[in-house]
Amino acid sequence: MKRKGLKTAACLIAGAVLTTSCVGSFAMFNKLASWNKRATDSKFLNELIFIVISPAYGIAGMIDALVLNTIEFWTGDNPMANQIGKTKKIKGDDGLLYAVKILENGYEVQRPNGEVFYLTYNKEENNWYMTAEGKETKLIHFNGDGSVKAFLNNGLTVDVTPDAQGVYELRQAQAGTSYYMATR
Repeated sequence: MKRKGLKTAACLIAGAVLTTSCVGSFAMFNKLASWNKRATDSKFLNELIFIVISPAYGIAGMIDALVLNTIEFWTGDNPMANQIGKTKKIKGDDGLLYAVKILENGYEVQRPNGEVFYLTYNKEENNWYMTAEGKETKLIHFNGDGSVKAFLNNGLTVDVTPDAQGVYELRQAQAGTSYYMATR
């Protein structure tokens, strides 16, 4: 009997240590609860629905605790919390605030001067586009090998990896410079 109690205590302590500081918004659980409260106009019918789907609450809570809240902790955004139509103020590299509205297939970005442009993803083509002043420009294509094909302003294309090295190479290509290292 003591061994079973010791194992249970060890599991509880390990669970508490592993989930420390990952408390998030529990967006999936809260969306389920919110839906359940508004499922019908009758609170008694909503209670019956709750009883029937109660296992879903446990599953949603576990997914939130183990996956979604961890993502939220490390990235600052919960994937379930992102809502189409929601607008956020984002500080750009230039120090100015941009209004970014989440669309179904991308983003609407309003510059501080009021100009608006769109960043949209075409799932069939696996491409991101930018649309500004009525002109659509292809930005990037996701290659099947994990690399990204970037379409530059000067008409050239560059295949890069989606990491810091790839960003460096893309900046060099956009600026028209290359750095070659010679070994002796």
